[in-house]
Amino acid sequence: MSRLSHQNVELAQEIISRYPIKKSALIPLLHLAQEQDGYVADDAMAHIAELCDVTPAEVVGTCSFYEMFKRHPTGTYLVNVCTNISCMLLGGEELLRHVEDTLGVRHGGTTDDGAFTVEDYECIAACTEAPCLQVNYRYFPRITHDEFDELVADLRAGKRTDIPPHGTLGRVRQHIPAAKLAGVVPPDQVDGAPVWLANSEGEAANG
Repeated sequence: MSRLSHQNVELAQEIISRYPIKKSALIPLLHLAQEQDGYVADDAMAHIAELCDVTPAEVVGTCSFYEMFKRHPTGTYLVNVCTNISCMLLGGEELLRHVEDTLGVRHGGTTDDGAFTVEDYECIAACTEAPCLQVNYRYFPRITHDEFDELVADLRAGKRTDIPPHGTLGRVRQHIPAAKLAGVVPPDQVDGAPVWLANSEGEAANG
């Protein structure tokens, strides 16, 4: 796909500036690439390597370690159906079959229109809310088959604006003013108390 856009390069540089070592920004930059394209493209990883002064292999190694990063095109909506023990006992396997039948695609696949990708997920840490699934990592607890059908209809109709396209984790972008940065220096150059502590103490003294 593509390298990071000009706007995202500027954002990437701001993110990198928060860390004493550029490599520490790999995970947020991978999220940025996934937000841009819906998955982490090879060209984007090569671009991130350039920005962080690391090898492409280091970026790929980080990306491939975490399940949330997808290295191939993913549907606009990623449906993760939990089939671990609690969900399995309360209908998770049956829910997965229903999801597959409703969308017309087996888990691991994407619908022909590119709208939905289905995954059989090991655990989404919602055992008390079984059976549970996620759409773009937004939870739908104790969901019934009819409720899933209604959800799909709403998504196709554009009624669920609370669920952004795959890759978007949050709607509010963090911005840290320069005066609030935590003293970005390499660990081997640290001398004295951290800057953030001094800033906090100064604000407290000034009321």
